[in-house]
Amino acid sequence: MSGVPSLKGKVAVVTGGSSGIGRWIARGLAAQKMTTVIVGRSQARTVAAAGQISAETQNPEVYPLPVTDLAVRAEVAQLATTLLDRYPRIHLLVNNAGAYFHRREVTSEGLERTFALNVLAPFLLTARLLPRLVESAPARVVMVASEAHRGHDVDFGDLQADHRYGGFQQYGRSKLELVLLGREFARRLHGHPVTVNSVHPGFVASGFGGNNGGGTGFAIGIAKFLFARRPRSAAADVVFDATDPSLASVSGEYLNRRKVMPGSAQSRDMVAALHLYQACSLLAKPYL
Repeated sequence: MSGVPSLKGKVAVVTGGSSGIGRWIARGLAAQKMTTVIVGRSQARTVAAAGQISAETQNPEVYPLPVTDLAVRAEVAQLATTLLDRYPRIHLLVNNAGAYFHRREVTSEGLERTFALNVLAPFLLTARLLPRLVESAPARVVMVASEAHRGHDVDFGDLQADHRYGGFQQYGRSKLELVLLGREFARRLHGHPVTVNSVHPGFVASGFGGNNGGGTGFAIGIAKFLFARRPRSAAADVVFDATDPSLASVSGEYLNRRKVMPGSAQSRDMVAALHLYQACSLLAKPYL
């Protein structure tokens, strides 16, 4: 990608694009005349978001792609198949979908939901789309991560928190794991004009935490009211990281406020990154 004019007709895929920061990311890409595919979990909301964004940006190439549950590997695999069938070229993948769960939940496949949605889903989708991204190069992958990754380690003996679960701990760990996967994908793509970076958009006043009721949901709501960035502002940083020519050769990095930052020491552990990639590969193997 070499500037705004060249983005017209390029294909971008945004997961979690029907609301919150994801919707604003999709809008920002559509405003640059990219063919923008919005992946969302509610059919009505995803279709409505695509229509509204198309009208707001005067871009007819905005398409909804509803998926019931991105935490389910089979559905992620089907999403990838649909994207590969519909789009001969894919130039940008924004792995934005994610959530925080106060209490431990498992998916219909028996996987812990935070890990399945925040880590395994972007791993599987990226892995499945990677050959198409390479064919379409120059291309980019953006992992929407978080400063919440700091202060955590990867517990390879308990990736899915079977033995001990804390909502914020598992969420922060999942964001650390996302940064590590971004670095490992970038390492494997060395020599190809496909970049993979992780981005911290800030604490955003979006739907984050809204799936948790009671005191947890109330506390998160108060914190968002007092301290959070507006989704449009946060999304603008993500769009910059996904499209700006100044970052065309930057890969395997962690970005915050449009700048490359080191991230935590744990997020720079390439041995851990490799081990995590291998663990995810085993869990995703039937669908790769």
